[in-house]
Order: sequence, then structure tokens, then C-alpha cells
Amino acid sequence: MLADKDRIFTNLYGYQSYGLEAARKRGDWDGTKEILDKGEDWIIDEMKASGLRGRGGAGFPTGLKWSFMPKQLDGRPHYLVVNADEGEPGTCKDREIMRHDPHKLIEGCLVAGFAMRACAAYIYIRGEFVHEADVLDAAIEEAYAAGLIGENSCGTGYKFDIYVHRGAGAYICGEETALIESLEGKKGQPRLKPPFPANVGLYGCPTTVNNVESIAVAPTILRRGGSWFAGLGRENNTGTKLFCISGHVNNPCNVEEEMGIPLKELIEKHAGGVRGGWDNLLAIIPGGSSVHMLPKSICDTVLMDFDSLKAEGTGLGTAAVIVMDKSTDIVKAIARLSAFYQHESCGQCTPCREGTGWMARIMNRMVTGEAELSEIDLLLDVTKKIEGHTICALGDAAAWPIQGLFRHFRPEVERRILDYKKSRTAA
Repeated sequence: MLADKDRIFTNLYGYQSYGLEAARKRGDWDGTKEILDKGEDWIIDEMKASGLRGRGGAGFPTGLKWSFMPKQLDGRPHYLVVNADEGEPGTCKDREIMRHDPHKLIEGCLVAGFAMRACAAYIYIRGEFVHEADVLDAAIEEAYAAGLIGENSCGTGYKFDIYVHRGAGAYICGEETALIESLEGKKGQPRLKPPFPANVGLYGCPTTVNNVESIAVAPTILRRGGSWFAGLGRENNTGTKLFCISGHVNNPCNVEEEMGIPLKELIEKHAGGVRGGWDNLLAIIPGGSSVHMLPKSICDTVLMDFDSLKAEGTGLGTAAVIVMDKSTDIVKAIARLSAFYQHESCGQCTPCREGTGWMARIMNRMVTGEAELSEIDLLLDVTKKIEGHTICALGDAAAWPIQGLFRHFRPEVERRILDYKKSRTAA
């Protein structure tokens, strides 16, 4: 269990003020000038040494991502874009950072922007997060007034600005290139890669897009050292992580824990256990709605980190743990997710535009049992035709929950279809 001295987000529950004075008492903005004085290469090397992997879902090494930005300026400005869209069902960690600990994010923008020679950061926040955006705006004003950002950030002579841009509630804008398109005032649709944002990003300029949590932990890592962060968790899965636990638990919560904590321990210690006891557990989606679910037999022992979950055929994603007990209609739950992905598809790629609707319609018939047994394999084939054949990962996200359902609960779907046939024959 994570020791209190190793917690990064010490105001996660908002017991103290989000303001600058309170943030400084918690250790934010402490020695920021000294960090910047050590130079861009030192910052990136420390981030690489920490082993931090992106907290937005993909898990790409953060320090390595920062190093992709061009070392030489070619006349184009460099930008940092912070993905605060957080549209993944079950995920609610970034909004807590922005609501209660915004100065961690603002300071993180400064050190990350400095390391990448950026002139500005754009925080693209989900439009529904009205209060969080207001708090962020107020905290940024405080930082400007104190000289922490702006013309002479922290007295270093480095000019750095931060802007908050409110989105319009499209899930697809959580994808980094769709986010950039939306930020430019265009329809939020993913771009083909290459070129990658590090070469041609926002307004055609070198850009790095990072998740809120990835940026917010950076100042603490740089203050305490990459080796400190690397000493937490497991090899290649280092540090602390915010977990969102929802669904059929006695105490739904957000909690900061060490990477690699057993899933069962995470739920029993922090969420008050599964409703009706651990034996009442049916399945858990471990990383937000777009990853494969796990049945109880795997949940008993699996560890919560990128590699352990990948070995079980699923993923850590955003670490949004959705717990389902035995009262859950598991087929209906996945059909509901299928409807979500159909609704949120931007329609740019044919496999996703047509396939998400096809999957949703078949899933609705499987809920009632009106489908044919042969349609199970047909539906699995459709998921494979979508997965990996679209510009962005929304197609994969729509396919994986269905694949997880049939991998672990196929007999339940078959039972429904056969029961429906019997009832029709009897009638």
C-alpha cells in the first residue's frame, strides 16, 4: 500500500483550498526556477529515468515522447497541448486534479513546456466540466499574477502562456489529432499519421499532446528525482497512479495507489469491497469501458499495471475500474457500451462508421435472445474487421468490450438465444 509520504496528489479530495497559497503549502511551485535552470536535457533525462508512462491510456513513455520534439527551432513555435477531455466512461481522475489540485497541472505545463521549447500550453477541457474549467481559469490567473507564468516565468526570462479551451462534449476529441483539429476550430476528426504531432501538430507546428495526470506528476518527479518515482511500482510499470473505482462497490472512489497493486486489494482496501462480498463478483472492466472485461477468476490475482493486464488480454487504459456483481445483466451492459461507441463514432472511417452500428444492432438482439447462434461468430468477425482498420483507436475501443464478453461469457449469450427459441417453440 502506498505510503502517505509518496503521495503526489495530496488534495485529491478537496479538503483544502485549490488556491495558490494552499498549493504552495502542499509543496507546489517549490524550487521551480531551480528545476528550469538545470536545462531542457536534464528535465527530459529525469523523466526518462522515472519510467513514467502516459496516464491517458496508451502508456507510452512520457520522457521519450517529450524528446521527440525538434531540438532546433525552425521559425515555427512549439506547443504543449494537455488532453483534459476525459470522455472515457468510468474515468473521473483528471477532473479531480483540475478541481482540487490545479496548480500541479499548471506547474507541470511550465516544466514540460520548457523542456520542449514550447511558447504556450493549451489545456483542452471537456465542455461539461464547467466548474473545473472555472477553477482552472482562476488558478491560471493566480499563477500569472504571481509571475510564475507569463513574460518572465518564475524569474527565468522564459515566456510561457497557458490557455484553457472548452470542448463541446465529443468523445472522439479525446484522440490527440482529433483534439488538435477541434482546437483549430474544425470538425473533431482524427488525422492520418504520419506526420506525427511532434513534427506537424497544432497550426502545423511541433506539438506534444499529454494527459492531465502525466503532466501534473512531472514537477514532483523532478523535485524528488526520477529514481524515487522509479522505485515505486514494478519494473516498466513504475510510480503512482490514480485509480477510479465505480460500479457495484460499497464505496466508489478515486484513489492514488502504487502501480502493480493487486486488483482485489485495491477494491477491498479503498472501495469497501464488492457489494455483497467478493464472492458476489461477476466481472470487472479494469481500465475504462474500452478494454476487455475480466471474470472473477482472473480478478482474484491480477495486478493493476500495464504489463500484467496486457498479459491477461486486456489493458490498464485510464485505470477506471468498473465493478459488476452477479446482479448485472452482462450482455445488456456490453450492448449499452456498443450504443455509446456507435453514437460517438465520428464517421470518417467506413469500418467504424458502419461497423459500430452493425455491432450495436446485433448486441441489442442478443440481450433479448432474438439473435441466431451463428451471429456470435459473425459478430466476432465484424469486430476483427474493425479492429486495427481505422485511423484512430475508437474502432478498437468499440470492438474490445464485445470480444471480452464472448471470450469469458459466451455460454450466457448462447443460453439466452436457446431459451428464446424454446419459448417461441412452446408458444
